[in-house]
Formats: sequence, structure tokens, C-alpha cells
Amino acid sequence: MNGKKPPLTVNRKFWPKLKWALLLVGAMTQAHAEVWRFALIGDTPYSDHERAELPKMLDAIADSHVEFVAHIGDFKAGKDRCDDRLFNDRHQLFDASRVPFVFVPGDNEWTDCDRISNGAYNPLERLTKLRSLFWRDASSLGRKKLSLERQPGHYPEHSRFRLGPVLFVTLNLPGGNNNWGMTSEPNPEFQARNPIVLDWLKENFILAKREKLAGIVLLFQANPGFKHFNQGLGHHGYRDFLDQLRQETAQFSGQVIAVHGDSHTSRIDHPLRDKQGHTLGNFTRVETFGYPIMGWTRGVIDTDTPSLIRFEVHSWPVKQP
Repeated sequence: MNGKKPPLTVNRKFWPKLKWALLLVGAMTQAHAEVWRFALIGDTPYSDHERAELPKMLDAIADSHVEFVAHIGDFKAGKDRCDDRLFNDRHQLFDASRVPFVFVPGDNEWTDCDRISNGAYNPLERLTKLRSLFWRDASSLGRKKLSLERQPGHYPEHSRFRLGPVLFVTLNLPGGNNNWGMTSEPNPEFQARNPIVLDWLKENFILAKREKLAGIVLLFQANPGFKHFNQGLGHHGYRDFLDQLRQETAQFSGQVIAVHGDSHTSRIDHPLRDKQGHTLGNFTRVETFGYPIMGWTRGVIDTDTPSLIRFEVHSWPVKQP
């Protein structure tokens, strides 16, 4: 031995393989850590003040880099008239959003329009007007458009779209007992629409399971009364829907999110129970802010978390520290 170290040899086949392996790991890590964001609002604007503030809030929402914003119904106060002028104003307001804007109907803009204070309109005529403005093609509102798949038939307000591993579904399920009516017998409009709503609910759970999606988000206006339903005292107008929702949720391996407004109480909880009274852990209810408190809720889809979607509430105007 002369004490000299042997020359360093380089495996020229190993380093290119390592380079590509590191790139692959980096790409997998980046894909694994990818997130998607969306915003939820509802029950606004109810006043001249809220009408003036909502464009500012929508700009702040757009600045937060969400993929879309969904308004889950009631774009006016229950006392206000259902005139074309107001409908056109709301359409222009929503269509000016810098991010795609999805609108779901509430009772204040159609089922309650027969009130004298609202102009004594025919509710079905007002719903037809809404359809001609807000759901006239296969795209969302907003300066940027989101492609939507609408339920075939006469209910274009029913739509669906994908965001990452999650299916979003809109449903015409208004407050006021789902337009059941004031008697023990449902009115004809409810009898015609309710089976369509249930079919759309079933179809989209079938789709989510077939596509092996991680979650499904249901967007509708009414607070369907989870507490009363769990006690066997469900309201007539929502009983079929909640029965079907409970069954579908129990048979779905992913997360189920129900977003609604109606009772103007911002909250995130788990109010749906099985027939034995046990909480269905894969079900989350998100209720949006509502008059007289303005605000918005941001959903963050993150496949790296067990809950899949986390939610953040943002009051408006922004409170200064």
C-alpha cells in the first residue's frame, strides 16, 4: 500500500435516476399538498347599507384567492317587493363578481312573493323570472365563469360542478317549510318539485360514489330543522329530504357538507343523527352569516387533513386589531 486513497468513481447511471426520483417525489408532495378554496354567503343584502357593502365584501373575497363564491339564497329582505328592478339589480351585482358566482334560490325571492308587501306576485312566475336571469345557460355568474352541469328538465337552478376531489350540488330547497303551504296537505308546487329534488340528491351521491370522490357539498337555502328531525318531529316540507340525506350520508365513505342559511346564525356543527340517535361523524352543517350581521365563510379543501374541508368565518367589515 502506498497510502494513496483510491480515485473517487461516479456512477453516471445513478445520478440521473436520483434526479428524476427527487423530481417525482417533489411533484407528488406538491400534488398531495394542493388545496382549493371557496366562499359561502347568504341572506344578504337586506338593506341599503348591505347593498352598498356587498360589492366591497365580494372584492375582499376575490382577493382571498377563492375558486368561486356561492350565495345560498335570500338576496332581499322578506318585506321588500319582488319587482323586476330589484331582480335585475341583484343579477348585475352578482355578475360583477371577479370570481365565479353561484346563486341558489331562497324563499324571499320566489315562494314569499305572493305577500301583498312583496307585490302580490305569482311565486311560480317569479321563479320563472329568476331562471331567465340567473340560470339561463351552463355557466355561473361572475366575470370569470365556472362551467356547470344542470339537471335535465325544468329545474335549471339544480346544478353540479367539481372542485378537486369534491362534488358541489345546488338544490332548490327554500325556507318557509319548503313551500309546503299552510295546511296539512302539500300544495301542488311542492308535490311537483319535491321528487325532482330527491332524484337530484340521489343521483349525485351515486355519482360521487362511482367517481370515488372524497366529499360532496350540498348548497341550499332552508334550515331544514335537524334538531326536530332527530326527535322524530321533522317539518313536513323537509322530512323526505332529511330521510334521504341521512340514508345517503350513512352509505357514503366520504365527507358530506350541507350549506344553508335561512335562520341567520353563522355556525359549523354536526347535527345529523342516525335512527339510533348517534351522530353521523362524516356530516357537517355550515350555516352562513345573515342579516343583520354581514360576513362570509371560507372553505378550504385539503386532502392532507382527515376532515377534508376546514372552514373559517370572516365578519364584515373586517375588525381592526
